[in-house]
Amino acid sequence: MPIMNLLARLQTLRTEYQSGQDALKALREQQADLEKTMLRIAGAIQVLEELEAAEKQTPDDQEQ
Repeated sequence: MPIMNLLARLQTLRTEYQSGQDALKALREQQADLEKTMLRIAGAIQVLEELEAAEKQTPDDQEQ
């Protein structure tokens, strides 16, 4: 293979590699954001479940 073809191929591969690195970085950032969102949702679920459990344990004042 002539040297010019090799250099052109090398540049193409470097460009593709950088694109892959950029995409991977974006996906990792998206994953971190999603994990934070899911953590907030899990916290909200826990609070609501605790409120529901507490409501079931206390007598209902409206029936008296």
